[in-house]
Amino acid sequence: MNPAAIARVNQRIGPHIRRTPIVEVDGADFGLPGNRLVFKLELLQHAGSFKTRGAFANLLTRSVPEAGVIAASGGNHGAAVAYAAQHLAKPATIFVPTVSSAAKMARIRGYGARLVIWGERYADALAESERFAAQSGALPIHAYDQPETLMGTGTVGLELEAQAPALDSLLVAVGGGGLIGGIAAWYEGRVRVIGVEPVAAPTLTRALEAGHPVDAEAGGIAADSLAPKRVGELMFPLAQRFVEQVVLVEDDHIRQAQGQLWEVLRVATEPGGAAAFAALLSGRYRPRVGERVGVLVCGGNTTAVQYP
Repeated sequence: MNPAAIARVNQRIGPHIRRTPIVEVDGADFGLPGNRLVFKLELLQHAGSFKTRGAFANLLTRSVPEAGVIAASGGNHGAAVAYAAQHLAKPATIFVPTVSSAAKMARIRGYGARLVIWGERYADALAESERFAAQSGALPIHAYDQPETLMGTGTVGLELEAQAPALDSLLVAVGGGGLIGGIAAWYEGRVRVIGVEPVAAPTLTRALEAGHPVDAEAGGIAADSLAPKRVGELMFPLAQRFVEQVVLVEDDHIRQAQGQLWEVLRVATEPGGAAAFAALLSGRYRPRVGERVGVLVCGGNTTAVQYP
């Protein structure tokens, strides 16, 4: 897992994904004077999240059997795999837990995949998808603990560095860690990468405390995208080397961030998509004066804008 491998994957998936835009603003627009904020709007990616990069990386670099592909997801990875499979004319079966949002389930169905709702949390859906894959012969595409998935998400970093080459720090939401792992593998310490997790789902925080991935709480407002129970084995050494720190945010902080992104930028995010920005608004991450801070807005699969 290195920048050269990520660049090769970027060449493969480039014709199939969007180059998502950035928006640079004065931090004073959000009550944060003295800093420049660079928002990477990955919620504008096909299927509504960064996950589409990893989905295409898997389908384009691995051999897909006649049985097609299978994935377990809180929603966004499933929508991404369903979109990529439809785009490449491959059958797809997607397992999601009951916590998955209606918007994400609708996207999966809309892309023509078979949707199976199983269990209360992602871990339940994952276990059942693995049993189904063993029986059916379909290719499993893991949401975060798969080399191709990590290299796909690493292309977010590749693209952002070309758009905003002078970042000092980058805030990235953490669930299973595929996004921050891929981005950390791209930057290799050239930018200070900061992980942001909900207090109710501190997967990477618990792993770093233990020295290896361990089970953590899996709840909160962003449970359908940031609560997989534990981080991936593949991303963990990358986090140990290249993630400077991880901060925790409350659900109320995430709601506030959703509201501010809508009020100031007219960007409508799902809770997980606003988590990184919540670290700034809440003060859980305090940038130095003059720091140019990147904020990854990673997902926008939400049904309506009803922010306070």
